[in-house]
Amino acid sequence: MNLLFPSRAGSRGLRGRLARQRATRPAAFVAAVLAGVVVVGTLLLMLPFARSGPGGAPLITAFFTSTSAVSVTGLATVDTATYWSGFGEAVILLLVQVGGLGITTGAALLSLLVSRRLGLRARLYTSTETGVTALGDVRRVVVTIAALTFAVELFCAVVLTLRWWLGYGEPFGHAVWLGLFHAVTAFNNAGFALFSNSLMGFADDPVILLTISAAIILGGIGVPVLFDLFDPRRGWRAFSLHSRVTVWATAALLAYGLVSVLASEWDNPATFGPMSVATKTLNAWFGSVSPRTAGFNTFDYADANPETLLVTNTLMFVGGGSVSTAGGIRVTTLAVLLLVLWAQARGDREVDVGARRLSLATVQQALTITVVFAMLSVAGTLALIPMSGADLDQALFEVISALGTVGLSAGLTGSLGDPAQVLLALLMFIGRVGPTTLAVALALRARDRRYQLPEGRVLVG
Repeated sequence: MNLLFPSRAGSRGLRGRLARQRATRPAAFVAAVLAGVVVVGTLLLMLPFARSGPGGAPLITAFFTSTSAVSVTGLATVDTATYWSGFGEAVILLLVQVGGLGITTGAALLSLLVSRRLGLRARLYTSTETGVTALGDVRRVVVTIAALTFAVELFCAVVLTLRWWLGYGEPFGHAVWLGLFHAVTAFNNAGFALFSNSLMGFADDPVILLTISAAIILGGIGVPVLFDLFDPRRGWRAFSLHSRVTVWATAALLAYGLVSVLASEWDNPATFGPMSVATKTLNAWFGSVSPRTAGFNTFDYADANPETLLVTNTLMFVGGGSVSTAGGIRVTTLAVLLLVLWAQARGDREVDVGARRLSLATVQQALTITVVFAMLSVAGTLALIPMSGADLDQALFEVISALGTVGLSAGLTGSLGDPAQVLLALLMFIGRVGPTTLAVALALRARDRRYQLPEGRVLVG
C-alpha cells in the first residue's frame, strides 16, 4: 500500500473515522462544562458564609450538594433548610437553574443576546443539549426554551408566593423567596426544598401541591412537546409523533402511579391512614408526579410499604420526556419498547405507531439506553450495599433515585459515608448527562456499511 498516496477507499474510510470522532465532541463538551460547573459550585458552597453554622461546609458535603443541584436531582446529605445560609441557598438555586436550562443553552442564549448570531460550533454544541439535530433550528430553540422556562417559573412563583404569604402568614419577602425557590426547583425537576421535611407539612394543601405538580410535569415533559403545546397554530392532530407518544405515555404513567400508590398506602397508618379520601388522592397524585423526576415528598418513604417503593422505582427508572429537565430512560424509550413487544406479539416485522413506522435506529437506541441504565442500576446497587450496610430495597431505591436524577430518599442518603456519597454523586452526574447525550451521540455516530454479512442464527428465549 502506498502510504504517501492512499487509495480513495482508504481516504474515504479515514474521513469517516474522523467525522465520527468529531461527532462525539459535543457530547464530551457538555459533560466537561457540567463538570466545571460542579467544581465552581463546590468551591462556592465551601465558603464560610455559605453555611448557616460556623465554618465552611466540608469538601464532600459541598461536592455532593453541588452535583445534586447541577444534575437537578435534589438528593442531600444535610438539611437544606437549616444547613445553608441565604447565600448557600441562592448558590443551590443558581446551580439548579443552570443545570436545568442547560449549560450550552444558556451560553448560546448569552451569545445570541450579545452578538445576535450563533456560530456553527456553538450551534453544534447546543444541539447536543437540546436534542435538535437540525442546526438551523437551534437559534429559535434556545430563545423558546428560555422564554418558556422563565414564563412557567414566574407564574408558579407568583401563585406559591401568594399562597405562603396570604395562607400561611409568611412575611412577604420570605414568601417571595419560598415561591421563587420552589418554582425553579419544581420546573427543573430538582427536589430541593426549604423545609426540613420537604413538603410533608403541606400534604393537605391542593394549591401548593397542584401548582408544584404542574411545574414538574411541564418541566419534565420535554422541549418538543412544549413547542407543540404552546404553539397556538397547532391542534392535537398537528402535533408531532414524538409529542403525541410522549403525552399518551406520560398520562398512562401518571394514572398507573396514582392508582398504585393510592392502593398500596391506603391503610398505612404511617402515611395515608389518617388522611381523608380527598387528601389521600391528592398525595397519591403527588406521589405519582414527583418521581418523574422531581424528588419532593409529602410522606416519608422510609415508612412506605414495599409495594410503594417498587412502584416508585419503576417511575424513577422511566423518568420524564426526552429533551427535558427530567432523568430516567425517558417515557418515549419505554413506549418504543412496548411497541416492539406489541409488534412481536402480532408477528409484525415492522414497528408501527399511528400512521408511521419506527426506524431500526430508534429501536436500537431505546434498547441501548435501557440496557445501559439497568446495568448501571445493578452495578450501583451492588457497590452501595457493602458501603452502606443497607438492605437491597433501600440501596436500590437510592441508586435509582440518583441515577434517575430524582432526589427521593428512603432515609439512607443522610447516613452514608464519604465513599458512598461519591458513588451517588457520580451516578447523579451520569444520570444528568447520560441518556440524552448517549442518544445524540449514537445518532451522530450512525453510519451505513457498504457490505452485509451472511445471516446467522442465535437461539433466544
